[in-house]
This record gives sequence, structure tokens and C-alpha cells, in this order.
Amino acid sequence: MKNPLAALAVIATLASPALAQDAVTYSTKDSFDDVTFALESAILAQGLVIDSISHTGDMLERTKKDVGSDVTIFTHADVYSFCSANLSRKVMEADYMNIIFCPYDIFVFARPDSDETVVGFRAYPEGPMQDVQALLDTIAREAAGVE
Repeated sequence: MKNPLAALAVIATLASPALAQDAVTYSTKDSFDDVTFALESAILAQGLVIDSISHTGDMLERTKKDVGSDVTIFTHADVYSFCSANLSRKVMEADYMNIIFCPYDIFVFARPDSDETVVGFRAYPEGPMQDVQALLDTIAREAAGVE
């Protein structure tokens, strides 16, 4: 190797943690409670069952002092997890490694410095997972009241 510093830089880059994934988000002036109600309704209207609701905002607020922080990141933040048997089978028959995307999540949050509520989900890769992204987009738009 002619340039050991260049090699070290390449290794460090490859070993570094991945940054946050791209997300699809929609903002609304509706209250957090109204958006979460609309989100639950939109998920159920698709014939899906909500597996879990992670109260991420509550956890971050409850533990901030324990980790030496005084920053309030969210006034509210929840992540809804659910799955579609039909879509999951379709995308996993196309590539069994699509299991890494299951269950599907949609997040909702409100920040202390904003009067908007944000609803969104991670962007999925090209290919079969775009069918899942289309479903999540339909649900998130409905929850945010976006046409």
C-alpha cells in the first residue's frame, strides 16, 4: 500500500456507523392526539392490526436526567408498529432478507419548538419494498390530512 493514511481513511469510513436513514414526513397543524387517532384509524381501515405502540417521547423525557441531559427533544413521540400478511409474504418471497424491514413503523411526533405534528416513516429501497412504502405513504398522508 503506497499511502497508509488513505487506506486508514477508507477503513475508518467503512467501519463508521450508518447515519439516520431517509424518511418520508408530512407535517400538519393538527394536534398530536388528533393525528395519532387518525393514524390508528388509517391503519385499521387498511385491515391491519397494530402490534405495538412505542412511547418513545415519554421514554426520552423520563430518562433524560438519568443520562445527564436537560434537553426535551419531543413534547410527544410515538412509533406505531404493524404488519401486512399479504405484503410481507409478497416482499419476502421476492427476497427473504426483506425480513429486516418487518414490522413496518410509522412515527408521529411534536417538538417543543414547533406548533406542528409530524407523521412519517423510513424510506424503503427500490424494488418490492416500494409496495410497502406506498401503503405507508397512504396511511401517513391520511393521518396528516394530506391529499
